[in-house]
Amino acid sequence: MREHLEVSPGLRLRRWSPADAGAVLAAFADPVMAWQSGEPVVGLPAARRWLAARAEQWDAGSAFAFAVVDGADAVLGNAAVGAVDRRHRTGWVSYWTTAAARGRGVASGGCRAVADWAFRDAGLFRLELGHRVNNPASCRVARAAGFAVEGIQRRKLEYDGVRHDVELHARLATDPEPPPVPPVRPGRAAAG
Repeated sequence: MREHLEVSPGLRLRRWSPADAGAVLAAFADPVMAWQSGEPVVGLPAARRWLAARAEQWDAGSAFAFAVVDGADAVLGNAAVGAVDRRHRTGWVSYWTTAAARGRGVASGGCRAVADWAFRDAGLFRLELGHRVNNPASCRVARAAGFAVEGIQRRKLEYDGVRHDVELHARLATDPEPPPVPPVRPGRAAAG
């Protein structure tokens, strides 16, 4: 299975590396990322454990996580297929981006690329993903990557004592290819 994928000029996916611990720690410092990991990633040891878990899952064939990086190999996000069920050839897609990468097409490109990889390289047939209904940006990513809406899972997730409905999407290996993802827009210049 390929461990490196070219998405578009200036955007590619590669397997996570232990050298990415600082980038993982920086990504999880964003308050929006607090819900993206079972264990809080608040120090380098936690970032290393997060990376080690991704490597163990890859080696076991139970989940495959890619760092989404730019042309300079700077981490922009994560695109993964997990909960792999070989008998039914299914998996669960997830993605996140760093604060600086949001709104630039990074998540859509990464999600589409990891889905294509899951069908071609991992031999999966059905991929699912879900997002809180109050997260329209994640819905746009799913739709841009060719995932069709299948329904609402009522009060599926609980964060900070609040239950959230989740919109479920799925994509099949036999679905038509989604329209091409526009090239990733360059990062915004930092304010001076």
